Amino acid sequence: MQDIITALEHKRGEARLGGGQRRIDTQHGKGKLTARERLDVLLDPGSFEEYDMFVTHRATDFGMADTIIPGDGVVTGWGTIDGRMVYVFSQDFTVFGGSLSETHAQKICKIMDLAMQNGAPVIGLNDSGGARIQEGVAALGGYADVFWRNVQASGAVPQISVIMGPCAGGAVYSPAMTDFIYMVEDSSYMFVTGPDVVKTVTNEIVTQEELGGASTHTKISSVADAAFANDIETLLEVRRLFSYLPLAAGQKPPRLPSHDPSDRRNDKLDTIIPDSATKPYDMREVIETVADEGEFLELQKAHAGNILIGFIRLDGQTVGVVANQPLVLAGCLDINASKKAARFIRFCDSFEIPILTFVDVPGFLPGVAQEYGGIIKHGAKLLFAYSEATVPLVTVITRKAYGGAYDVMASKHIKADVNYAWPSAEIAVMGAKGATEILYRSELSDKDKIAQRTADYEARFANPFVAAERGFIDDVIMPHGTRRRVIRAFSTLRHKSVQGPKKKHDNIPL
Repeated sequence: MQDIITALEHKRGEARLGGGQRRIDTQHGKGKLTARERLDVLLDPGSFEEYDMFVTHRATDFGMADTIIPGDGVVTGWGTIDGRMVYVFSQDFTVFGGSLSETHAQKICKIMDLAMQNGAPVIGLNDSGGARIQEGVAALGGYADVFWRNVQASGAVPQISVIMGPCAGGAVYSPAMTDFIYMVEDSSYMFVTGPDVVKTVTNEIVTQEELGGASTHTKISSVADAAFANDIETLLEVRRLFSYLPLAAGQKPPRLPSHDPSDRRNDKLDTIIPDSATKPYDMREVIETVADEGEFLELQKAHAGNILIGFIRLDGQTVGVVANQPLVLAGCLDINASKKAARFIRFCDSFEIPILTFVDVPGFLPGVAQEYGGIIKHGAKLLFAYSEATVPLVTVITRKAYGGAYDVMASKHIKADVNYAWPSAEIAVMGAKGATEILYRSELSDKDKIAQRTADYEARFANPFVAAERGFIDDVIMPHGTRRRVIRAFSTLRHKSVQGPKKKHDNIPL
């Protein structure tokens, strides 16, 4: 028996070595961890249970039968993060460049099936050269098998992708269908076709980093939600994100003990709105002031800065936040902001995460580029996402809420549950100056009269009370009491239940 045990340990040792010490040293030389080292950082110590350690590929063409490595380039199994279960796969670049084979894909599919069956998230650590060319269509079929499961798992269990090396060709579509994507600066890339193909087809000369690096995908394309300096920092941030999420649909996120009083008074909010209506302020300060311990996990921070999204805790409970940012484009809604917020709202709604909306929006961004780019349809995505959401919705209007943008940003009319306004709120079709110039166009030559008309309009409409008179605003609250009022509002909505009309599924304007 001892000989058998010794033989097993030898086989395990071979599998753990992956592509061999030389390739491991090369991986380390690039500043990257190996597949197993990454799992050691991501998961609680000693919690990882590996599956399919001894699986090998079945290919025989191109001399593949002579090179068989246990595990076939991906480490799969389950473990825990802060004691909560999660299924994981980690691609091993030291084995055939992490390329996906038929059996490699089967290993990933197995843990995805188990995740859906057992109600646990899936985290994928991607570091792969793409489909294994030697296997041809069998490898492509493996990718499609993974894609199909990404779709089945969507809205059922949270899916997080971490890009920790190259991710090219068909390989990018699996992460693209997951809920969150994190990247590593200077060592991870995502593109459908690489720089060489781009040069051949379009004659454009571009580097890997310019085409599909972390900066490109966090700032320009919005494919990725965040990027961090190295493997370790990225994986620790994944653990942080995971702490805000439920394990599956129908379950609640973990409620953490909070030492931050729910009735904490925030006097600085009473003076955060500038005297001038055109002067900006940082909405991030409002969010952090209201949140437990001032902690705000912001997503897509480098993209569409005119809207903020992310997670906070209120009285220990996870809450999704969507907020206009007056520091960027005056907080206007544009194409990128609409898509960014709509996607986040739909995630929160899928997993029963309440949504807090802070509103300071002068309207949709005007311009030829926006119209040609489809702002109508993209803005409709945000409207659609809020309108279909059935989770608790609490809205606080801090300053401007003009025109159609007022309707879109979780207004009472699209079934937000509790709508508050600060005394500084202005709820109207448009600003006083623009409204006056339209209403009194014939008097534009008389500057004194127009000034008086503008002042009259501001006195009548540049406040929250017209909306409050009609019940569109539930209460005009003191800014310093925002934390207390919002927490109490969410507490009354904890058992909210809404049944929509019977249908197969909606048809969001994609």
